[in-house]
Parts: sequence; C-alpha cells; structure tokens
Amino acid sequence: MKTKLEVCVDSVESAVIAQECGADSLEICSNLIIGGTTPGVSQFKHIRKACTAELYVLIRPRYGDFLYTDAEFDMMKEDIWMFRKLGADGITAGCLRSDGSLDLGRMKELKDCAGSLRFTLHRAFDVCRDPYESLEETISLGIDRILTSGQAAACTEGTEVLRQLIAQAGERIEILVGSGVNAQAIRRIRAETHAVSFHMSGKQRIDSKMSYRKEGVNMGLPGLSEFDIFRTDPEEIRKAKEALLAEKEGEW
Repeated sequence: MKTKLEVCVDSVESAVIAQECGADSLEICSNLIIGGTTPGVSQFKHIRKACTAELYVLIRPRYGDFLYTDAEFDMMKEDIWMFRKLGADGITAGCLRSDGSLDLGRMKELKDCAGSLRFTLHRAFDVCRDPYESLEETISLGIDRILTSGQAAACTEGTEVLRQLIAQAGERIEILVGSGVNAQAIRRIRAETHAVSFHMSGKQRIDSKMSYRKEGVNMGLPGLSEFDIFRTDPEEIRKAKEALLAEKEGEW
C-alpha cells in the first residue's frame, strides 16, 4: 500500500505550507486548537483555489462529544452537501450513540450525503466502546478510512491496538494514524505496526505582529494568549515526509 501523509490545517497559509512540504492530502477545519470544527465556506474556497492536494473537510458542528442533537445532525448533512458542491474530495465525520457504539443509522445517512466523496471516520472511533467491532461496522458501511490513535491520547501510546486494527483491516479499509504524529513517531509506529498512512498538524506558535497589546482581556480559552497564532511548521512536515518515505525499516 502506498504511503500517505495528511496534514490538518485551519488556514490558507498552513494549507499552502503543508502542500509545499509534501502533504498528500489536507484535512480542512476551523479551530484546530480545540480539535477542529467545520470550516467556513470562504476558507475552503480559498484553500481549494490555492492547493491541488486532496481536500478532506472536517464535519464537526461543535467542540465536545460525538452525540449530536437533531439540529446538529441536520447541519452536518447540509454541510456535506455544500462542500460536495464546492469541490471537496472527501469528508471526515463521525457519530456515536450514548452507549459508546457507532451510530450506524446516522453514519449511513452521512455516507449517503457524501455520495462519491471519500469518507473518513474521525477520532470518534477512539472513544467508542469496542474498536474491533466498530472497525467491522465501519467497513460494512463502505467507509474508506478510519483516523485513530489506537484509542490512546497519542498514537505512540496506542501501538498495540493500532497493530491489531491494521492486521484486522487488511486491505479492506485504510487505517490513518493520528494524534502526536511527527517524524520520530512515524519511524516507531511503522516499525511496530507497519502503518503506512499518517495524519498530523505539525503546528507551531507564531507571535502576533500586533505592536499595541491590551492586557487582561481574554477572548477565548483561559490561558491561551490572544497574541499566539498557530501555523503549520514546514520543517515538521518535511521531516515527517522524509521518515515516511524511508525505504527500509532498517534505516530507522
């Protein structure tokens, strides 16, 4: 199976950097600092214009769990239709039931909305009750990829589950390894699990260019400075791509 590197981005600037540094595909989102939510229309349009890489759109109406209200689910379906018309190559989404199982009914509805778009089940998979059962259910829905850390906080902590998932999946579905991915993690996980597809953000903090700074007024999450901007780090993407393309495990 061909190696693949996907980079998650929430700005045009980061998308361009990621593509120039070797990303095979991009996951487009907003609010990456809180795990990502559905991106804006103009954001997607500008990235589509600037990049030729495959674009997957994150369909996630809010931060938090994956048990959605009827209104939130209707928004997800409408967003899939919209990004499909705007030229997305794929979507990334997921729904769970309150008992931790995949919501197969809603997942099928999302799959039907996506039509010919490639479909990735995102890390809702990492908080589901039974990953091995959910893998089989995901395959039965005709979904193309599962983004997972092996049900751990970081992929390097979930290597045993990743190994089992990759072996169970075989050629039936792509296992896309995410969370904490960098060049070092790729070398280790490829050697231990034979994974070939990886997902990363490679983000770095950039200091704001504001010279006047009003102190004591916070617009967002406590402890997060209004003068920190997050962008894709080109060096991190280059190193990850080089690690992924290493010809032999012995080189690692």
